[in-house]
Amino acid sequence: MNKSIVLAGGCFWCTEAVFGRVNGVVTAVSGYANGGSESALSYEQVCTGRTGFAEACRVTFDTETISMQDILLIFFTTHNPTTLNRQGADAGTQYRSGIYYDNETDVEAIRAVILQVQDEAWYADSIVTEVLPLTQFFEAEAYHQHYFAQHPTAGYCQIVINPKLGKLKQSFAHLYKSEA
Repeated sequence: MNKSIVLAGGCFWCTEAVFGRVNGVVTAVSGYANGGSESALSYEQVCTGRTGFAEACRVTFDTETISMQDILLIFFTTHNPTTLNRQGADAGTQYRSGIYYDNETDVEAIRAVILQVQDEAWYADSIVTEVLPLTQFFEAEAYHQHYFAQHPTAGYCQIVINPKLGKLKQSFAHLYKSEA
């Protein structure tokens, strides 16, 4: 059975590249989540930080192959959930850490993984990831989809995305697929 969750972990290129290499993930689509507009916006508008939207990725996965818990553990491994409105050099509310669910039954699993990460002291600082119902998701422009696969030698991809893929491969080798 396929299930979806929307994850905001900074730049959506990173989140999409990571989940595009996870066995059991059917699709990873870059987009904009939980903003203040009723209509889709452009990347340029979202980048201003004034729209309320987060760069996010809708991850659809096969629950027979991978669990929600593993999806969330990968998410917490491949971004820093302790920096408010920032991932590395990317700063602004559009780069916040967030989990946006469309099914209330997922909240318990989400909270359990957050407690696990906190209890195991993965990070020295507190987790600031917002956990909210999904109110909106607009797919990003076509040129943002599969960005890493199309531009693997670009500076951002080499400096920011490749280390995240390294963490994925090291921590979740059993779920890693080399081709997106």
